[in-house]
Amino acid sequence: MSTKPKTPKLAAIRLKDPHFEREQAKYGEALPSREYMLELLAQQGVPVPFEEFSKLLAIQPQEVEFFSRRIDAMERAGQLMRNRKGALCMVEKLHLIPGIVQGHPDGFGFLIPDAGGDDLFLSSREMEKVLHGDRVVARQIGLDRRGRPEAAIVEILQRANTKVVGRLVEARGIALVVPENKRINQDILVEPGVKHKAKPGQVVIIEIIKQPDRHAQPIGRIVEVLGNYADPGMEIEIALRKHDLPHEFSAEVERLAKKFPKGVRKQDLEGREDVRDLPLVTIDGETARDFDDAVYCEKKLRGWRLLVAIADVSHYVTPGDALDVEALSRGNSVYFPRRVIPMLPEELSNGLCSLNPEVDRLCMVCDMEISASGEIKQYRFYPAVMHSHARLTYNKVWEMLQEPKGAMAKEYAGVLPHVQNLYLLYQALAKARGKRGAIDFETIETQMIFNEQGKIERIQPTHRNDAHRLIEECMLAANVCASDILQSNNHPALYRVHEGPKPEKLVMLRDFLKGFGFNLTGGDEPHAKDFAKLLEQIKTRPDAQLLQTVMLRSLKQAQYSPENVGHFGLAYEAYTHFTSPIRRYPDLLVHRAIKAVVQKKVYNPGKWKELGTHCSMTERRADDATRDVEQWLKCYYMQDKIGEEFEGTISGVTGFGIFVALDGVYVEGLVHVSELGNDYYQFDQAKHALIGERTSHHYRLSDRLRVKVARVDLETARIDFTLPGVEAAPPVKSGKQPRRK
Repeated sequence: MSTKPKTPKLAAIRLKDPHFEREQAKYGEALPSREYMLELLAQQGVPVPFEEFSKLLAIQPQEVEFFSRRIDAMERAGQLMRNRKGALCMVEKLHLIPGIVQGHPDGFGFLIPDAGGDDLFLSSREMEKVLHGDRVVARQIGLDRRGRPEAAIVEILQRANTKVVGRLVEARGIALVVPENKRINQDILVEPGVKHKAKPGQVVIIEIIKQPDRHAQPIGRIVEVLGNYADPGMEIEIALRKHDLPHEFSAEVERLAKKFPKGVRKQDLEGREDVRDLPLVTIDGETARDFDDAVYCEKKLRGWRLLVAIADVSHYVTPGDALDVEALSRGNSVYFPRRVIPMLPEELSNGLCSLNPEVDRLCMVCDMEISASGEIKQYRFYPAVMHSHARLTYNKVWEMLQEPKGAMAKEYAGVLPHVQNLYLLYQALAKARGKRGAIDFETIETQMIFNEQGKIERIQPTHRNDAHRLIEECMLAANVCASDILQSNNHPALYRVHEGPKPEKLVMLRDFLKGFGFNLTGGDEPHAKDFAKLLEQIKTRPDAQLLQTVMLRSLKQAQYSPENVGHFGLAYEAYTHFTSPIRRYPDLLVHRAIKAVVQKKVYNPGKWKELGTHCSMTERRADDATRDVEQWLKCYYMQDKIGEEFEGTISGVTGFGIFVALDGVYVEGLVHVSELGNDYYQFDQAKHALIGERTSHHYRLSDRLRVKVARVDLETARIDFTLPGVEAAPPVKSGKQPRRK
């Protein structure tokens, strides 16, 4: 392996780089920074050949390889590109737009610009050159027939797909793989003349050996046969590969995991407080296997003392080692029905780090003094050793609280008084939450119940009780203290941020509410309290679900960022994740940062912003994968219900139809716009409705409907409904439908 030699004496032009010290501190080298290179290139006013640019920056012979790599990285980032003569050009000066290609199942696509702003339409002809996820630079060429900005691809910077999961099909002697990811809208030709063991219809992994271009579709080589489409667990195997979820630990990670002791050793206790005598307990769901958090509460003269003890993962996972690199790559654990893809190997996630009952465990404690009104008066963080006195579940705790003299309460008599203290504290914290104005949307979560053959027997709602809310409030309190200690000590960290609604969403929401006689207070910048007040006003109305859904959809998605902009939904000025380091990488980063503050040091993992972007991406990736699996399982469940009729509620409205959620079944399907009746229906985004031109009949979000199951397609994981007794309509007029993304 070559190493970068230090340049003994730098030319004056290199020393003028305003980011010289930053580059040397980060990389241990004195190569010119990207910003400085762009500045000098802009000063030239024309494209500059690589050799000339190297001379301009006094690049030494031994630096050429590393300088070339930096140029390549800037090309991949869309900052530079080479023209046909090989000269370096600034993408910005060429009026080109770097971004990511987002494919559409119907063959066209969109360019998502790096700089934000409107997406640009890519025609099906342009999409012949690329696949979903590719990085490109493009030029805007005008507007398409629907008035959207349209682009043409100038150059492909980076290919996103090397391996693709899909089904093998054969037609007229030609073998093709049809990608499971429908955003990849080109079939992949199987390399002719190369033998493989896959049979038509089986799910395979194909390695792309030739990327697509305008004249030819992609070609690949089958490298793995996963099995038949309906094999048990195949839906998870497909989702793992479709969403590029890391799911196998490397040999080095397995080796490190096996080196850990089975329990806490004497040398691990150095510098830790001993809280083993305190009756800390874990409270989780019945099926939980990794226990991140334990709680204890005692009554004080004017309030409570609350201890939230969190597994000390950072004691075992060292920054930069194979375990840490793998945990960062995964970002979080992924919870599928009947299967978990853990962030850490089981030796840690279910063993040494998990706060299992009746064993000693290392932890980080947030020790809080909370007033009778639910206000955190003071707190302290410290590393400790604990001993969980009981593994409780939400249902057990709720039964103990409801029947303090019942069998469950007697079984856990040793911890019952502390559980009752927790409940009293929860009531105070809940009142403080209401006073603060946090938004509390009521949503229905479901659970799939499987039979012995691994097939869904039924889908049932899961009901939250006050034991769930009790733990939630304790975790919120610890997370707020975590953000406060980092912010008050000016230590960088990843905050869990949630911004308020965008101005355009706010206008649409207010227009919608006006039609129901409601007004969202707060002016141009409403607070969470304004949303909470409105939710309180509507909660007893029959259309409360509709109004709540529209309010929820007006808000942005929470994400991770080093820039603290507060958490709108929870009504906190600062909030971070501290309580789940076994299953969330941001929590592990926060633990390390808090330890650094306690020890009066600084923890620097690198680029905090990039870490936040990555962790936000892995969270969305996990959500998308689990949603895919659940949708496929629901399709499988509905296979034998074709022709049956159900009552349901409109859960989504688009230009191409309405989505209906079935009562008691908790499955969603589409009624295509052509099935709504003999009329032309126009989509009114502000009213969340499809409205008939001739009849003015409307289908609106949250309306009740009776539907018939018409079609279940396992390959696309799609369920289609029709309306019994309604005559099919002509197709919807073009020009008013939004794009489907």
